[in-house]
Amino acid sequence: MQLAHPDPDVSEGDSAPRFPRLRAILHHRRGFSDSEKTAAALLLVATVVALVWANIPLGHSYDDFWHSTVSLQIGTNTLELDLRSLVNEGLMTLFFFVVGLEVKREFALGELSVWSRAVVPVAAAVAGLAIPAVIFLLINHTGETSRAWGVVISSDTAFLLGALAIVGPRLPGHLRTFLLALAVVDDIGALAVIAVFYTDKVHILPLVVAALALAVIWALRFVTVAQGPLYVVFSVIVWVALLASGVQPTLGGVAIALLIPVYAPRRREVERAAELSRAFRQSPNPVYAQAAVRGLLNSVSVNDRLHTLYTPYTSFLILPVFALANAGVHLSADTLAAAVASPLTWGVVAGLVIGKLVGITGMTALIRMLRVGVLAPGLTLGRVAGGAALSGIGFTISLFIIDLAIDDPVLQDEARVGVLAASVIAFALGSAIFRIVDRVQPPSRMSLVLARPIDPQRDHIRGPVDAPLTLVEYGDFECPFCSRATGSIDEVRAHFGDQLQYVWRHLPLTRVHPHALLAARASEAAAAQGRFFELAPLMFAHQNDLELDDLLGYAASLDLDLDRFEEDMRSSEVVNRVRDDAIDAELMDVHSTPTFFIGGKRHVGPYDAPALIRALDAGLGLMPGHSEERA
Repeated sequence: MQLAHPDPDVSEGDSAPRFPRLRAILHHRRGFSDSEKTAAALLLVATVVALVWANIPLGHSYDDFWHSTVSLQIGTNTLELDLRSLVNEGLMTLFFFVVGLEVKREFALGELSVWSRAVVPVAAAVAGLAIPAVIFLLINHTGETSRAWGVVISSDTAFLLGALAIVGPRLPGHLRTFLLALAVVDDIGALAVIAVFYTDKVHILPLVVAALALAVIWALRFVTVAQGPLYVVFSVIVWVALLASGVQPTLGGVAIALLIPVYAPRRREVERAAELSRAFRQSPNPVYAQAAVRGLLNSVSVNDRLHTLYTPYTSFLILPVFALANAGVHLSADTLAAAVASPLTWGVVAGLVIGKLVGITGMTALIRMLRVGVLAPGLTLGRVAGGAALSGIGFTISLFIIDLAIDDPVLQDEARVGVLAASVIAFALGSAIFRIVDRVQPPSRMSLVLARPIDPQRDHIRGPVDAPLTLVEYGDFECPFCSRATGSIDEVRAHFGDQLQYVWRHLPLTRVHPHALLAARASEAAAAQGRFFELAPLMFAHQNDLELDDLLGYAASLDLDLDRFEEDMRSSEVVNRVRDDAIDAELMDVHSTPTFFIGGKRHVGPYDAPALIRALDAGLGLMPGHSEERA
């Protein structure tokens, strides 16, 4: 099924879209949401504004403003912070809370939930934390500046994804997933460094209060009434207690997030929400309305609800405000001259630019060479190197640690110049690496061949696994064209017999087929019980009935274990398997179903049985390694 993508920015009667070059760049970069691009753009704008504000003739107003104090007095107790500290220790707690939610979800359900999938980005992230610190300490091994090694360890995820969207490969595929997994481990390492190395004096009693409040937050999963307000109250208690204890209060955000439960939506809660919604529809009243709202909220995990709620605030408000408060370096001639001659500045630049590139790329190459882990299809070492270079944009946490590690304002400015310079150099270096890699291996060539070799342990295969002829289909269980193609496939298989292996891979086109993703996961759950090719025809035969209850009914008709079937549909293994196929398809620029690959090469043209038979008879179905002729 071929899809058309009309440009939403062109209205009726317009002869041409506004800002055609900008729109072409944004639409050219698939795999990135508009929110990620917008967040990176706001962060960049805030940085520029801060630099301009700090360097205008009235530039002293920048420091005067951010050093203004805010105080809160309760009885004889007074809490006083300047505006910059309020941003860095207050608002940034919410940012680290969202980071913690992402970490928890990735380890529970996402890319890091299966160790065999996670070993490469985890090892690369660890090297990307250690090597930059070593390089920095080689340049700044003594004096006050040696304490600032933490400035170079972490990447800025928002800027990294924004930069990847602008200068990365046209089809980022698994590279984006790889960098996201790497960023999670990177964030964990940075937070651990802040907790261990940048916390000076600790007061025990407030720390005990914080621990007790965290225990209450863990227990709130069992509370069904006023859960939201209770989370807020005890989260504030944790923050105030950590601030009083001397521990960085931002770490409280991560600790709270890690205690919040995360799980895939469960059928029982979803059905309960549907029943409450029907009751409200039949008898609209405030009691049923509140019950319906609670039912809908309870059908998804607290982690998902809070991440959805707070991500826009952190992306579009807190991070830009943080950049505005911390990026205002006084770029006077004296500051720049001091920075050029400063080991601190060059240590930051070398650590971020060289350390991230060498650490991430080198460890990835080592892991692959030792066969401890493998890269996803299409994720070449060259693409990893481009992403590693962009990881040298260590903006947010780098600026955050500067305030913790360095007391001298002059040295702080030198370090900030290093962070800004490293970000610009890393952006340019990453762009150059991607251009070179794309020139050596053009994306157009990648779209003509199968991205991932056939794997009998993973792929769904009909026919002998050692058959000389291969036919791979990327399909969608809700696509009517895929349903009709099943007849052609049956004819082709009957014609070639044991000389052909047929392979199915998923490409759920969710924009036009809302049930396709659920059906794909159902087929994988059936595959876990050895019944993939029994469930698939049932779903093709009932394409208008692919709700969860329908799928459970089909599974029951096959005598599958329904509890296991439903649990497997929600498992990270099934979710990742379907997603992998879809990412492979994007990498090969496949955006319609069915799409066939014959002998590892993309089939262009009709896919009726005679056409496929002719293509296979022409020898195109021979996979690399099969040189024998068909009998």
